[in-house]
This record gives sequence, structure tokens and C-alpha cells, in this order.
Amino acid sequence: MDVKESAIAVDGLRRRYGPSGSRGYDAVRGISFSVARGELFALLGTNGAGKTSTVELLEGLAAPTGGAVRVLGHDPYKERGKVRPRIGMMLQEGGLPPELTVAETARMWAGCTSGAMPVRESLGLVGLAGRADVRVKMLSGGERRRLDLALALLGRPEVLFLDEPTTGLDAEGRRDTWELVRTLRDQGTTVLLTTHYLEEAEALADRLAIMHAGRIATSGRVADIVAARPSNLSFTLPDGVSADDLPPPAALGALERDSLGQSVRLRTRDLQLTATEVLLWARERRIGLGGLDARSASLEEAFLHIASTVDTAQGETP
Repeated sequence: MDVKESAIAVDGLRRRYGPSGSRGYDAVRGISFSVARGELFALLGTNGAGKTSTVELLEGLAAPTGGAVRVLGHDPYKERGKVRPRIGMMLQEGGLPPELTVAETARMWAGCTSGAMPVRESLGLVGLAGRADVRVKMLSGGERRRLDLALALLGRPEVLFLDEPTTGLDAEGRRDTWELVRTLRDQGTTVLLTTHYLEEAEALADRLAIMHAGRIATSGRVADIVAARPSNLSFTLPDGVSADDLPPPAALGALERDSLGQSVRLRTRDLQLTATEVLLWARERRIGLGGLDARSASLEEAFLHIASTVDTAQGETP
């Protein structure tokens, strides 16, 4: 691990629940990755993939079963006194006292935070300044998430952990949160984000990793992950023309062809080439193609491909 250059460095990290053997469960199975200082890194995964267990280890909330993790050069569990004042954490559920007002909650949190920014400033960052005197129990779900974020920002963290930060927010609130997170990143804050919204990861992440069955299935820049998946060209043939009349997929620059009745889908690594060949073929035969749709690969497609793979790791002995 290059601890000096990385804000977060993970090497062979494992987390097991329960005893050894079949009565226990390996939630994290030897993953390794790093997050550079000032980088925004998204950790994605299917349900039960192990991302929450991983984030808890990074935050120092539990000790790893195996492997090593360093945050700002320190073990976040064994050296929590050196790490906690420099990080901010937004958990999936804050568990805040319902009878306190927003301002009282923030002041209570600030009293436990080293070098806390003014409460009004933190509430202003997330658009809650006008709700300072409202009791927490009266907030909407989205407003509670904003309050969770305000508390995570109180200490002006060098590393910020955001676990599903925009769950419950409306479209405007989500976009506002994205802009705030981008600003923090641009100011030098390192951000590790977990989210179920793939659009969010695409919009924010410098790099990301997708976890599945306790392992990292793929990682890298969004563009590189998407580029590894084929694009799709789909259309409908007119009556009297069947998919068998098309040239073989290879002649169209495609990898494979699926058809159902008059509907055809071609999967290709070169969408422009395949689209050109299909259109030239249609022009030569003077036929029209209905519902022509050329679609590049997406992060969603890459994610669903990983989610649909048959997991053989579950039965392995760790």
C-alpha cells in the first residue's frame, strides 16, 4: 500500500461474522484498493455485496478479520484518536434525538467535534438554516439526510465518508447535494461514497469499484468500465424481411445478434461501424428500419452484468 500518496489504502481486507466454518459468513473477502488525496471514489455493489461492512472498517467502527486498512496513514481502529478528528461520517441512519431542534442537535454534535465550524454555517451548506428551530422529529426524510450531512461536515474533514447520502431526497435536493460534494472535492476533501443510484456515481466519481459477493468485481474510471461492455443497435424489420436476411453478425462488425419476430438487436464493440453497415444494407434493399435505436454501453449495464453473474465464491473455504 502506498500510504503516503493515498488518503485511503486497503490491502487484502477481510471481514467475517461468526465462527469459522459453515456457521460463519465472510462479508468481505480480501479486497484491495486505494483512494488518492482529493479524489472522489464511489463504492457500489449489489445487496449483500459487502460494501457497508467495508465502509465500517474504513471508519474504524470495527476491526478487520484480516488484511490492513490505513486512513490518512493510520489504522482507523487501533489509532482512532489520530483519525477521528480528521474524518467525517454520514451513516445510512443517524439515530438523532427526535425532541431536539435542528440547531440544538448541531450544537450538541459540535461540542464533540474538534475545530467545529459555526453551526449556522454547517446548516447553511445543506439548506437547513431556515429550519434551525424545528424539532428533528418534524423533519422530512430528506431533511434528516441533510442534517446528517451537516453534522458530518462540522469538523471540516479531510476525508468524508458518505453512505447513501441522497436517499430520500427529491430531485432538487439530490442535485444540490451533488454540487456541494463536488465543491468539497474541488477544495481538497477526499470523499468515499456508497450509493444505489448509478446516475449519482456517474455524475460524481473520479473512480469507482463495484463489489459482488465480498470481492471487487471491477474498478477504474467510469468511462473505462463502461467501455468494457458492448453497445447495442436495435431495430424492427418490415414485413416480408426476416432476421435471416441480414448478413452474419461478423460482417456487420457485431459480436452477436438476437431476434424475436421482426425485432433485431445487435451487440457490438464498434457502434458506429455496425450502424453504418446496417444502414447501407437497408439502403441497398430499399427498406426502412423501424424503431432504430443506437445505444452505447452504460454503467447500469455493467452493474447488471456483474449482478447477474453466477456466484461461485459463496461456497469457497476462506
